[in-house]
Amino acid sequence: MKILVIGTGYVGTTTSLIFCEKGHQVTGLDLDDRKIQALTSGKLHFYEPGLEELLTKHITNRNISFTTDTETAIKENDVIFICVGTPMGKEGSADLTFVKNVAESIGRYMNRYKVVVTKSTVPVGTAEKVTNWIIKNQPTPISFDVVSNPEFLREGSALYDALYPDRIVIGTTSEKARTIMEELYKDFQCPVVQTNPKASEMIKYAANSFLAMKISYINELARLCDELGINVNDVSKGIGLDHRIGPLFLRAGMGYGGSCFPKDVNALLQTAKENGHLLSILDSVVKVNASQPLYFMQKIKQALGGDLQGKTIAVLGLSFKANTDDTRESPSLIIIEKLLDDQVTVRAHDPVVHLDNSPLSKVVQQFETVEETVSGTDAVILCTDWDDYKSLNWGELKPLMKQPYIFDGRNMLDKRKVESLGFHYIGIANH
Repeated sequence: MKILVIGTGYVGTTTSLIFCEKGHQVTGLDLDDRKIQALTSGKLHFYEPGLEELLTKHITNRNISFTTDTETAIKENDVIFICVGTPMGKEGSADLTFVKNVAESIGRYMNRYKVVVTKSTVPVGTAEKVTNWIIKNQPTPISFDVVSNPEFLREGSALYDALYPDRIVIGTTSEKARTIMEELYKDFQCPVVQTNPKASEMIKYAANSFLAMKISYINELARLCDELGINVNDVSKGIGLDHRIGPLFLRAGMGYGGSCFPKDVNALLQTAKENGHLLSILDSVVKVNASQPLYFMQKIKQALGGDLQGKTIAVLGLSFKANTDDTRESPSLIIIEKLLDDQVTVRAHDPVVHLDNSPLSKVVQQFETVEETVSGTDAVILCTDWDDYKSLNWGELKPLMKQPYIFDGRNMLDKRKVESLGFHYIGIANH
C-alpha cells in the first residue's frame, strides 16, 4: 500500500519504518523542514536504539521518502496515519490543535477515498471530531473513513514493540476500512482487537493509566517498607510471580515520567471530570507520583545531615528512563531543581542527553565522563537506570569523591557490594 504518515516524531518515524519493513511504500510528512532534511539524510532527530540503521536501510532501498508538501502527499496516498503530538493542555486535557490542523488539510486536499488513521494518543470521541473537521473542509463531498489505531510503543524499545506488538487495536464501524486495516496488518503475528473508535481510544488511555497505577502502587508500598525495614525488591518479586499481577512496572523508584504516562493519566482524569465522574484511584496515582521524588529528596537530606547548602552532588542520568533522550517529566530534573533550591553545586552526566539547549545548562555542570562528574562530590544520585551505570567500577570511583555516599533512585546497584567498598548506600526501601 501507499501510506502517508503525518508527523515524523518518535511515533511517526517508527510507524513509517515498520511499514517499510512489511513491504509498503511510505511517505513521511512534516512541516518542520529541519526534521525532514535530517531524516532524508538518514539522521534521527531523537534517540531510539536500532531505528537509525533501519532508516538508512529503507532510504537506500527507496521504500521511504520525506516531504513538507502537504497537498501532494495527501493526494498521492490512500492510507493516512495521523502521528502528530497531543501535548497536555489546560487542566490536563489533551491539546488537539495539531490533530485538527491535519484533519483540515486532509479535507482540503482529498481527491479520492482515503482511510484516515489516528495513531496519536487522543481522547475518547476524537475520531468523530476528526470526521467532522475533514467534512467541513472538503470543497466537494468525497467518501472517507476514520479509524482509531493507537500505538503501544515503549521509548527505548520502540523498534521491538512495533515489530512484535502484544496486540493491534482497530477501532472502526466501517467494513471497508476494517478490511483495508486487516490487509495492512496481515503479516503481524499478534491478537487483533476489533472494536469501535471510542473503545479503541479508551483502550490506549486505560492501558497507560493502569501501568502508571502499578508504578505508584509499588512506590507507595516502598515507603511503608522503609518504615518496617523491609526490602521492597523482595516484595516486588514475591507478588510479581503471581501471573495475575506480573513482574513488570513493580520496580520501586522515583516515579514515572516521559511523554506518555503523565499526559495520558491526566487526560483520562479530565475526560472523567468532563463527564461528571471521579476516578479516585487515578487521582491518587498522580499524587503519589508527584510526591515520590520529594520523598527521595528527604532521604538524601537526612543522610547528609539535613543541610545541603554548599555541597557538591553528582546526578547520573537525565532522561526519564534508560535508552531514550526524553527528559519530559523526568524525575531527575525534579531532583536537580530541588538540589539547586538548596544551593547545591550540581554536576551531571547522561550517556545521551545533553543540556546544551536547556536553561539548566547555565546552572548545572555537565561532563563527558562519570569520572569527571563524581570528582570532588559529597554524594552521587543515580536517577536513570542506564546499563552504563550498572557496570561502573565503583571501587575506582570512590577515591575521586569527597564523601562516599550513593543514593540509588532506581534500586539498580547491589547494596552489599557497594557497601563492601566503603560506600554509604541508600536506595528506596532497599534494605
